[in-house]
This record gives sequence, structure tokens and C-alpha cells, in this order.
Amino acid sequence: MIKQVHPYKISQIFEIESKTIYKIPKYQREYTWGVNEWNQLFDDIISNEEGYFLGSYICVSTRTMGTPELELIDGQQRFTTISILLATIYSKLNKNRDKLDEDELSTLINIKKELTYNVEKGIYKPKLLLQVQNSNLDDYLSLLYENEIISDKIKKPNNAGNRRIYKAFKYFNKCIDEYINENLHENNNEISLLLDLKDKFNEAIIVGIEVDSHKDAYMLFESLNNRGIPLSAVDLIKNTLISSSESTNKSDECYEEWKTALGYLTDEYSTQERFFRQYYNAFREELNQPFIGDNPTKKYPLAYLATRTTLLDIYEKLIKNDFNTFLENLVKEAKIYSIIINNSDEDRIYKDKLLDLERIQGAPSYILLLYILTEQKRLNISDEQILYLVKLLITFFVRRNITDIPNTRNLNKIFMDIIENIKKMQGEEVCTYIKNNLREVSASDELFEQKLRGNLYDENPEATRFILCSIEALHQTKEIYTDLWSRDNSNKYIWTIEHIFPEGQNIPQAWVDMIANGDKNKANEYLQNYVHTLGNLTITGYNQNLSNMSFIDKRDRVNKEGKNIGYKNGLFLNEDVVNEDNWTIDKIEKRTEKMINILMNLYKM
Repeated sequence: MIKQVHPYKISQIFEIESKTIYKIPKYQREYTWGVNEWNQLFDDIISNEEGYFLGSYICVSTRTMGTPELELIDGQQRFTTISILLATIYSKLNKNRDKLDEDELSTLINIKKELTYNVEKGIYKPKLLLQVQNSNLDDYLSLLYENEIISDKIKKPNNAGNRRIYKAFKYFNKCIDEYINENLHENNNEISLLLDLKDKFNEAIIVGIEVDSHKDAYMLFESLNNRGIPLSAVDLIKNTLISSSESTNKSDECYEEWKTALGYLTDEYSTQERFFRQYYNAFREELNQPFIGDNPTKKYPLAYLATRTTLLDIYEKLIKNDFNTFLENLVKEAKIYSIIINNSDEDRIYKDKLLDLERIQGAPSYILLLYILTEQKRLNISDEQILYLVKLLITFFVRRNITDIPNTRNLNKIFMDIIENIKKMQGEEVCTYIKNNLREVSASDELFEQKLRGNLYDENPEATRFILCSIEALHQTKEIYTDLWSRDNSNKYIWTIEHIFPEGQNIPQAWVDMIANGDKNKANEYLQNYVHTLGNLTITGYNQNLSNMSFIDKRDRVNKEGKNIGYKNGLFLNEDVVNEDNWTIDKIEKRTEKMINILMNLYKM
């Protein structure tokens, strides 16, 4: 069944002399990774030590006329993204070709060889062949040709810049620029930093699993996805804790305390791991005190920062130093964390706003809230001031998630620096400092407004949903309240985002006639430029029932009981839509401006 399992460095997978072709079958789904996955991959590469595990792939070995070929059955999203990132690094170095010395030029040439194989002199073909859906293959080949990686002339497909291959390339360009700006100093330069990044990239590990047949591949895929996961860092921390307690005959008591702590954190492993990272990062100065000893020059002997790779080592040392104190503090901090993640019965005045902070993906700020809630009395902070701070954090994350400023990987440092600087402050001084600091690192009003005017839904559907719900919430009362965040039995949102002008590529003729006077090319142009903008979005509980209907049918739709399920559903968001008899670009633009004005006031820093 399994032919071989092997951990490969990325440099081995894309070995320069290899002519192995990695092919994604045409029946596989299109490339779907977005900003969250791109950012996670880039952050994993730059933030972790050599040999960091990036994931695995399953492939079937085939041969075509003697050419080794591997069909990717699982892992194609990661493979595609890694190739795009590699192409981005090549592009950056190639723009500096005139400044490269002999060794650096050799590295540049080798990157090209990693992505391609040489058919004959001067002719390079890609080692990765993407699936054809949604122009994935054409977009990828075009990207490689534009950046002088392959030799076959490929015309850039229409609207390629609006699809994910090119968006990923653009995103990685921005990430690399930020990485260079953050690390540039007198002892290095842009080229050396690009080469350092390439070295980090080369050392990351992916486990390749090769099987003999497609049947074996799918059986293995199902088996891996249906069996239990291996021991996590949290499991290993628990084992260390219980083992340390056995010498005092308190292992049972210790285990019960451990269960109490984890009970506060829910049974979601991602939440548990995040707590352990954020607990250390919030209190690293205090936690490192017993370890400074005779070397006071080293402020954080345990670790400067808790990451996935340093987590276990940090907690093993904390436990072995004093497991009783460790366990006592762990339970106390986990209980406080339960308030932040809304897993507590305590009714605080900021409880609802904490839920909004979670919805806008504000979890990186939990480190700051954990510190403030722990030190609330010493800092002389009232519950009303904490409510103010949670609202401030919501505003910060709305703007951050819309503009992508500051970068995700900088958030830890931002909140850890705030913690360091508020330790000797009191009351209002704390609130003022946090507000000024967050305002300083946030995007400008001009950029925020510019992003709100763009293809918002396509770039960040989660943040788009949040701001649509927040506009609606301004006009709800207890008497006319609708819970737009409710979920069904499958844990899916009942109320979902609806595109008034439909988002599908095959535009219904009724919409071509209405939006573009029958001009299909013009309708397709409008589709690319307007369909995901704020003015074309609303919320409905019956999205699948509306879909590609005509505008009038969407507006007037009722269910079997005669209840309005279209745009006459009573939501404020539809106030500008229900009285219209047609839907045009001009109306989309006007509605966009109205919504932007609301949001600029609502989320002003």
C-alpha cells in the first residue's frame, strides 16, 4: 500500500537536478487558500527554527515516457502556495540581478531550477502542474513567464489579477517587503535578507507519503483524517506535570487540578495551545525570574517568545522548577482566560463585547486582556474601563483585518510591548496609553476608507460579515432584535452574506440586461469590479433560495407561509434596496458610500 514515507526539506522536494513532475489531477478542487493560510505559512517559515514541520502530502507514482511523475492526491494547496512563495523570492532577487555577486547569482539560477526542469538548452518547463479549474494552471504559467522563470510565452489570462494565484504572489511580495524593512540594519541589506529567507525556506520539512495506486492514496487519506491526532504539546506538558508530581504522591490531586484548568479552556486544542503561549508571553518577565540566577544580563533565559516550537521546553522547565506554584498559577490564569473566551458563567458588563472581539478574530489581543484582568486591582482599572478597552480592540481589529496593517506576525510584539509599558501605570493612564499605541500602529483613515471601497468580500469574507452585522446592530432594539450570529444544527450561520448582483461567473441573462444593457463583456467587467463591494452586499437567512434570481424575484421572495425572505425581510441593511425596481452600478456605488460613512464613524481610532 505505502511505497515510502520520508521527511523532506523543501530544498530536497524542489531539488535542482530533479526532473520529477508534481501534477495535480484535473478532478481536484481549485486553488482555495487565502490570506489566513498564506500568512500562516509565511509566519511558520520565518518564526520557527530549522526543520519546522509544515505538513505532509500524499502522492501516487506514475511515469510518462520515462519521466517521473507524482500525482498529488492530498497537499496540493500547500504545494501550490510554496511554489508561489518560491517564485516571489526569485522575482525579488531577479530585480536585483545586477547587484548579485557570483554566489548570489548562482542561488538565483538554482531557484529557477527548483521550480522548473530543463527540457533542452534555454527551454524550461514547470515541475508543478496545477489543476485547470478556474484558470489555475493558466494563471500559474502566466505568473512564471512574467517573472522569467519559464520560457514558453504565456498570455496573461483575463482578470488573472483578481484570482488567487496572482493575489498570493502579491501578498507574499508585501510580506517579504515587510520582513526586509523589519530586519534591515547596517550589517545586512535587501539581498542578504532575501537569501536568509531562502535558507529558512529550504530547511522547513514536509513529509512525503508515496503510494502505489489511487485506491491506496484515498484509503490512506481517509484513514489519516479519521484517526486520532498524535500527542500534542499540551498533552506532553500534562505528562511532564503528572510525572513531576509522582515523587510527592500527589499525582491524583495534580491531575484533577490539571483537568480543572483545561475545563476552563474548552476542549478545543487550538484554544488550549493559544492559552499556554499567551500566558507565558503575558507574564514572561515574572516567569523568568527564578531562572536568571548568576546571569542577570539575559532577561528571558526560558525564551524570548513562546511559539509552537519553544512551548514544551518552556513549560518543562517551569514545572521542574516548582510544579506546585506552576499548577496554582495555571488554574488561576485559565479561569481568567475563560472569561475572555466566553467560557465562564460570570456576567461581566463587557461579556457581549468580548464575543464581538472573538468574531472579528481578535484573539491575538487576549494576551493583553489576560494581563489586565489578572492585574486589574493593582492597575486600578474598573470594569467600565475594561469595557472601553475591549471596544477599542474591536475597532483596532476591524481596521487591521480590513487593511492587513499591522501585519499579523507583529501583533504579539505590539501587545507584549504594551504590557511591558503599562506595568507602572494606573487607571486612565493605562487606557490612554493603549489607545495612543494602537492608533499609532493602525492603518490611516485614508487607507481604511480605500480598502472599504474595494472588493472587500473577496479579500476578507469574515471581516465583511462582521461589519455588515455591526451596521445592522446599530438599528436593532430589544423589541426588533434579530440574532444574525445564530447557527443551525450543522453549526453553520443561518444568516449569510448575499450578493445582490450575483457573484457566479455565468451571469444570468436577466442580470446582463439589467446591469449592462445586454452587453456580456461589460457585465463581466462589472462582475470583477463591483460584485464583492460593500454596496452590493447584504444579509439574508435564505441565501441559497435567492442565488441567481432576478432582482425583482430576490426582492419580493416569500416562503410557503407568505413570510418575506427576500430583501423585504425588515433589516436596515436592505433599506436602500426594497424600494428599487432595478439594480445598477450607480446604485451599488451610492450604497457603498453610505455604508463607508457609517463605518468610518463607527470604527474611528
